[in-house]
Amino acid sequence: MPPAPDLTALRVVLARLRAERGWTFDELADHSGLARRTLIDLEHGRTTGSVTTWHALAHTFDVPIEHFLGALCEHHTPPGTARS
Repeated sequence: MPPAPDLTALRVVLARLRAERGWTFDELADHSGLARRTLIDLEHGRTTGSVTTWHALAHTFDVPIEHFLGALCEHHTPPGTARS
């Protein structure tokens, strides 16, 4: 079985990017076109979101989607990485 994704790390990336820009949830909603409630639920761990949601956030923050999704493997060896 694959290891569990690190959903906490994913939320931390979102919170950090939002904080770096000094955006409120309302401002992030305006920039991303996503609902304020969705963004709050993502950052507080009440939902994991869809690929479409994370894609929109990647564009909003001008980062590759891997910036978010890579965090899912933060505490284990990512797939396709050679083990030594």
